[in-house]
Amino acid sequence: MKEVLNHLFEHKTLGKSDATEILKNIALGKYNTSQIASFLTVYIMRSITVEELEGFRDAMLDLCIAIDLKAYNPMDVCGTGGDGKDTFNISTLSCFVVAASGVNVAKHGNHGVSSVSGSSTVLEYFGAKFTSDAQLLEKMIAETGLCFLHAPLFHPAMKNVAPIRKELGVKTFFNMLGPMVNPAFPDIQLVGVFSLELARLYNYLYQKTEKKYIILHTLDGYDEVSLTSDFKLLANNQDRLVSPKEMGFETLRPEELFGGKTVAASAKVFEKVLRGEGSKAQKAVVTANAGLAIHCARPEVSREDCIALAQETLDSGKALATFEKFLRLN
Repeated sequence: MKEVLNHLFEHKTLGKSDATEILKNIALGKYNTSQIASFLTVYIMRSITVEELEGFRDAMLDLCIAIDLKAYNPMDVCGTGGDGKDTFNISTLSCFVVAASGVNVAKHGNHGVSSVSGSSTVLEYFGAKFTSDAQLLEKMIAETGLCFLHAPLFHPAMKNVAPIRKELGVKTFFNMLGPMVNPAFPDIQLVGVFSLELARLYNYLYQKTEKKYIILHTLDGYDEVSLTSDFKLLANNQDRLVSPKEMGFETLRPEELFGGKTVAASAKVFEKVLRGEGSKAQKAVVTANAGLAIHCARPEVSREDCIALAQETLDSGKALATFEKFLRLN
């Protein structure tokens, strides 16, 4: 690792195969915690290259415990996190709306590292128990349209990194990797990223796959459609700026999306939105993201119709019923 660190400190980059090998060595415990922390810090101070990101992704996928859910053709709806905005759990909420609308979801998530409440955090607060049992996960997606894949259970080789990430408390390239390493290998994905640069990297890598995808980044820094300003939308054969007005929504203020300073506060917002008691802004942002996710899975249906379906699914209580059934099956 000493040679690798000196190489990186000289502003040099890694090739794809070197990146894959180094990440596998980290997973195998070949480096000490100080070396790993230094390695992670490099990518906080400079941009990651396509080759590095691709190499790290391949290592994670090679090492993961895969789960076969192809029979359900699920999609993933997630963000990288790391945007520092402390919003409520918009993408996790959107997943239950999407599942209740008839699109299967295999949600990949984890506890927040640089935020108060990641997807795993809020679901655990409500009593969800995480599992890697394929039979149980298949039962959940069959009966509710959604199963949750808690990242540490499917990436056990990363246990050497988890405490270091927690101690650092800032986003690292593992935030960039999260959506790319879903162990169900979904063919459909809506992913939000924390920077325009990362959106372009994702787009480059996803163009080399057979995925149906939409990559989102709101220009004022959110890893989702926040409706606080225009957002970049990259998809199969699409690259454009979209405004909230074009989506049929009003522009929101950042404070309207705040999730609170505690897990309990974030969970309260989560539950209120599902029960139809959330604010107009909270419901709008969940509807926007869920609508785009449905459109990603069903591109033959207009975006307007997908947003309308998401709104009806949330307003009717179907998303709440799906969430409650999901918790009962845990």
